[in-house]
Amino acid sequence: VNLSDLAAMGATPRWATLSIALPEADDAWLTAFARGFFRMADQHGIELVGGDTTRGALTISITVIGEVPPGQALRRDGAQAGDDVWVSGVLGSAALALAYRQGRLFMEQVAAARVLPALYLPTPRVALGSALRGVASSAIDISDGLLADLGHILQRSNVGAALEFAALPTLPVAQAYLHEKVAMDCVLAGGDDYELCFTATPDKRDAVRSAAETAGVAVTRIGRITAESGLTVINADGQPLPIEHTGHDHFAA
Repeated sequence: VNLSDLAAMGATPRWATLSIALPEADDAWLTAFARGFFRMADQHGIELVGGDTTRGALTISITVIGEVPPGQALRRDGAQAGDDVWVSGVLGSAALALAYRQGRLFMEQVAAARVLPALYLPTPRVALGSALRGVASSAIDISDGLLADLGHILQRSNVGAALEFAALPTLPVAQAYLHEKVAMDCVLAGGDDYELCFTATPDKRDAVRSAAETAGVAVTRIGRITAESGLTVINADGQPLPIEHTGHDHFAA
């Protein structure tokens, strides 16, 4: 798993393995890669304990191993009807940056400069995941898109959800683009945010905010879990938004 997966389980990262294939030795590239890798590892107290290096098409495979106290892991199957749905940080920034880079969305350069770091330097919410142990009823990281990843919680927990689009947290610079469909899709179904989406009972709202404060991360309540299956997103007029896709499909053609 990666750091964001461990964060979503409330786990503490401990060790990592690194396997890398390179078409040729490139000292400058390797120096820059190692600097970034060990900066992140040192930040989270991770020891590199094994792996492999070989010649081939550029391929990087990193596995991070962690631990969590018995019975305290955050899971995907614990959401209950009536629970609040929360997210950390802001949504859609990485997908907006990718849409900008691919020419699918025009953005002013000053706005693009604010969202591009989310694409290149995502932040795993490890501290928040640990702080949510015993508070959240379920959790997942947002790697494939909010709707897709929340959908995994709903499927495993046999529940549904109703979200408010206006409640979804985005960077202020993104607000000017949300009238465009591609930008709305970035917020709802864009991947690579690596924020946490989690649920908790309403009586845990103060505990959720306390956990977020401890971790130094903003959290936002964006909806609720319903007994009825399905996922609905309500616009400012109280009408459901049409949802054409929910996020990245790893096995799509």
